[in-house]
Amino acid sequence: MNDSIDLTAILSRVDHTLLSQTAAWDEIKAICDDGIKYGVASVCIPACYVAAAKDYVGSRLKICTVIGFPNGYSTSEVKCFEAQKAVDDGADEVDMVINIGFLKDKRYDDVLSEIKAVKKACHGRILKVIIETCLLSDDEKIKMCEIVSNSGADFIKTSTGFSTAGATFEDIALFKEHVFNGVRIKAAGGIKTLEDAERFISLGADRLGTSRIIKILKEGKVQANGSISDTSY
Repeated sequence: MNDSIDLTAILSRVDHTLLSQTAAWDEIKAICDDGIKYGVASVCIPACYVAAAKDYVGSRLKICTVIGFPNGYSTSEVKCFEAQKAVDDGADEVDMVINIGFLKDKRYDDVLSEIKAVKKACHGRILKVIIETCLLSDDEKIKMCEIVSNSGADFIKTSTGFSTAGATFEDIALFKEHVFNGVRIKAAGGIKTLEDAERFISLGADRLGTSRIIKILKEGKVQANGSISDTSY
């Protein structure tokens, strides 16, 4: 790994993530323990575990959760309820999925209004907007950079990790060129190596959604090329 970005700096940008359908409380506690130990930005976990996780970690670690996940087609009212409930349970950060069908239909005002409503329901907590880049054209990605930049949200995020692909270097570069109003960038899904993490950061990513970086450190799965054998999001 190029030493221009040290490991501590990478870890401080990681949302250590466990969102599998089979995630159980012992696993949630384990990633919280790892998050505290390695100094990550947050742990990103299912909403049903937020209250218990916040009680478990207190102020030692930020808790992030997801809403409208992973498909994004819940109604705006449901997404706002989910966000409010997450905040009430102790979430520090919320990652929402846009209504991709509305974007495809060019219902841009509706997409914008929904993000604004969810941001209001977050009551000042960080909001990241997942646009699922693998399902979008470049023109749609650029339009979402504009919408997110005008919405009051804090981050634009590439992926859920549950669709056909995750973050790409090209998409992060595209985001960096087109976001404004201080919107930051989260790369998520398929970040396989420390070198990948470093490159995403160098291209403009402020956060990395991944479980793999901690696995590299814990299990010593680093190969000669810096990759690891695990392939799950």
